Amino acid sequence: MEVLEDGPLLNFGLAIIIDSGCERRLKRKRRESFKSLDTNGVSEGKMFNLLETRELMLQKGNKRREATTSEDGKGLHLIHLLLVCATSFAENKLDSTIKNLKEMYENVSLYGDSVQRMAAYFADGLVARLLTRRSPFHEMIMKEPTAEEEFLAYIELYKVSPYYQFAHFTANQMIMEAFEREETYNNRTLHVVDLDVAYGFQWPSLMQSLSETGNHVSLRITGFGKTVEELEETEARLVGFAKTFRNLSFEFQGMLRSNCGVKSIRKRENETIAVNLVFYLNSLGNFKSISDLLKSVYMLNPSVIVLIEQEGSRSPRTFLSRFIEFLHYYAAMFDSLDDFLPLDSLQRLQIEKNHLGKEIKRLMEFDNDEGSSPHFERMETWKGRMEGHGFEGTSLSSKSIIQAKLLLKINSHSSPIQLGGENEGFTAFEREEGNAISLAWQDKCLITASAWQCARGR
Repeated sequence: MEVLEDGPLLNFGLAIIIDSGCERRLKRKRRESFKSLDTNGVSEGKMFNLLETRELMLQKGNKRREATTSEDGKGLHLIHLLLVCATSFAENKLDSTIKNLKEMYENVSLYGDSVQRMAAYFADGLVARLLTRRSPFHEMIMKEPTAEEEFLAYIELYKVSPYYQFAHFTANQMIMEAFEREETYNNRTLHVVDLDVAYGFQWPSLMQSLSETGNHVSLRITGFGKTVEELEETEARLVGFAKTFRNLSFEFQGMLRSNCGVKSIRKRENETIAVNLVFYLNSLGNFKSISDLLKSVYMLNPSVIVLIEQEGSRSPRTFLSRFIEFLHYYAAMFDSLDDFLPLDSLQRLQIEKNHLGKEIKRLMEFDNDEGSSPHFERMETWKGRMEGHGFEGTSLSSKSIIQAKLLLKINSHSSPIQLGGENEGFTAFEREEGNAISLAWQDKCLITASAWQCARGR
C-alpha cells in the first residue's frame, strides 16, 4: 500500500478546485481516461468512485499523523465487512463487492487499531483482483516495495518481535544438536543447505554457537536465493561476520532457486549435512513441487531436516477458505505489533506496509482454487507429507524447549509473553509428543518447528 508524504496517491488526484466548471471538466477528463482501462467487467464509474474513496483514506492518514482507535464493536464490523466482500467476490457479485469495499475504505486507517490497519491491506488485495493486471491501477495497488524498503522492514520486525528470532534460534539449536551427535566422526565439519537464505540473518547465531564449542570448526552454507544480487549481499554479510571468529572456517555458495539445484549438491566425506526448510515449502504453492523437493532432499540423506512453517487451522482449497485463513493469521500478527510499538509509530508503518501488507496482497493474488496457491497448512498435514516421503520425526531436546521459552522471555519488553498455559501474549508450547514446538499469539498458533531425518530401514 503506497503512502506518500506529499501529494496525492492517484495520478488523477483529488484537488480542491474553486471554479465548479473547471472541476466538472477535470472530473470528466478523469473518467474518460478511466474508460480506457480494462476493469474485468466491473462498472467503470463504481470502480472510479472506489479508488477515490481509497485515496481519501490514505490522504486522511497522511494529514493526521495520529493514531485513531476503533469504537467498541467496530473491529467486528470490519471483519464482517471483509468476509462479506470476500464472499460476494467468490460468488462473482462484483457490484456488491465494490459497495462493501467502499464502506471498508471509509472506516479503515493505516494509523488506526490493528483491525483497521490489517483490513486496509486486505481491501487492497480484493480491489487488485477486481482489476486486470494490465491496469495501471492494479500496478499502483500491488506496487512492490524497493529491495531496500523490504530489507529495512524485515530488520525492524526482526528487532521488535520474537517471530523470526523464534524460528531461527529454534532451527539453529536443532542443527547444533545434529552436529554434536556426529562430532566423533564428522571432522567438525557442518554443511547447511538453506533453501531460502533470504538475508542470511539466521546464521550469525549458529556461527557463534559453533565457535563456542572450542576447537576449530568448518561451516559451509549452500544458500538458495531469488537473485544474484541478493546472494552476493548475503555472502558478503556472512563472510564478514565469520571473520570475527578465529576458530571458524566459513564457505558460502549461492545458488538461484530451483529444485534441480538440490540434486546437484554432493555430500563431502564425513560432514554433517543439515537441510534448512524455514518458511520455504509453503511458498511452493502446490503439492507436486513440494513432493519433488522432498524427494531430492531424501536423496541427499541429510543428518537433519529442519521444517518451520506458518501454521494453519484447516486445509484451505478455495479462495474463500484461504481468505479466512489469512485473515485469522494476520489479525494475530497485526495485534501482536501493538504490544511492541505505539499506534503512531513510523517503524510499525514500515513493517506493515513493506512486509506484512506486501505478504497479504501477494497471497491473495493467486487465482487457482485447486491447491496450487500458497496457503498455511496444519502441522498434521506436514507430518503426513514428511512421513510419506521417507522421513521420521525426531524428539526435541529439553534444551531446545528451554531455549525457545527463554528467548521469548528475554524479548518480552512491554509485551505479556507467556511460557505456556495462558491465553495472553506470545506463548511457546510443545506439540506432537515432544517432536515439535509452536509459537502462538494468544490463542492463534503462528509457527511450528520440527526436526526430521531419513527413516531407518527404508
